[in-house]
Amino acid sequence: MRVITGTARGRKLITLDGNDVRPTTDMVKEAVFSVIQFDVPGSVFLDLFSGSGQMGIEALSRGAKFGYFVDNSKRSLDVTSQNLKSVGFDSVSKCYFMDSLDFLKSTNNTFDIALLDPPYSKGLLQQALPLLVKKMSDRGIILCEHPVGEEMPEEVDGFFAKKTYRYGKIAVTLYKMKED
Repeated sequence: MRVITGTARGRKLITLDGNDVRPTTDMVKEAVFSVIQFDVPGSVFLDLFSGSGQMGIEALSRGAKFGYFVDNSKRSLDVTSQNLKSVGFDSVSKCYFMDSLDFLKSTNNTFDIALLDPPYSKGLLQQALPLLVKKMSDRGIILCEHPVGEEMPEEVDGFFAKKTYRYGKIAVTLYKMKED
């Protein structure tokens, strides 16, 4: 696993071993960032269910000004912290070892871009979205990674599913506020 482009381009990242983690493939990561490439510079990025932190690190490498990383696995967050240090982004990021839904209920932060990649088939996206939209900026973009075929809501409190991108068995649904 590596950083694709930006200031940390080519830097290797570590990940957890085992079946409990499902790192986003380079193909999906590259496709996601091609969709949001002009929105990333200067943004505040939330990597919810962060795993190794690779998506938030990619955002920071591409010019996001700050990254928040949330995971309820101590092992995952340790890996995220190591990755942030190894690429020099520990001063422009903050890690939270806590349940993602509890984080959304308690944070006062506002995010420009949020990526949600929770464990599949547990209903976590559907629970997180209504909490998250209240924390998004006016230019907010929400990206939800999920298995193809999982039903995603068309609208959540003013955020609309603009498009769903499919990459083999993986889908990414992009939500934005309705434009007037």
